[in-house]
Amino acid sequence: MRDITKAFELIGADLVVTEIQSKKKDITVRGEFQLSKFDYLTKEQQYFIEVFIKNQGNIKQIEKELGISYPTVKKSLEEVTSALGYKVEDSKDDEKRIEIFEKIRKGELSIEDAEALLKKLK
Repeated sequence: MRDITKAFELIGADLVVTEIQSKKKDITVRGEFQLSKFDYLTKEQQYFIEVFIKNQGNIKQIEKELGISYPTVKKSLEEVTSALGYKVEDSKDDEKRIEIFEKIRKGELSIEDAEALLKKLK
């Protein structure tokens, strides 16, 4: 059986499935079938999502199961998010947000100044 994700890579997102057949080939359904955005992901991306869901998003468990580091998990998640058509926030902005909140906690930054800095990150 062929991997349909390879067809998507070769042809592009405008691919339409027009026939579905049972493995025994005793039932065939013809028509135009809408595919989900998950169908356009590579097998590796689909597997990452499966592991992510199985581990309920627990990064430590994902690291352990896939044998990869935290930055690699984060990178894979960003790639899948982008492939699904969603905007991926720059992780540097996340680090800056953490720094801002840490400065507020320590009393080194006022709420007003923090608000102005956070608005610049959007």
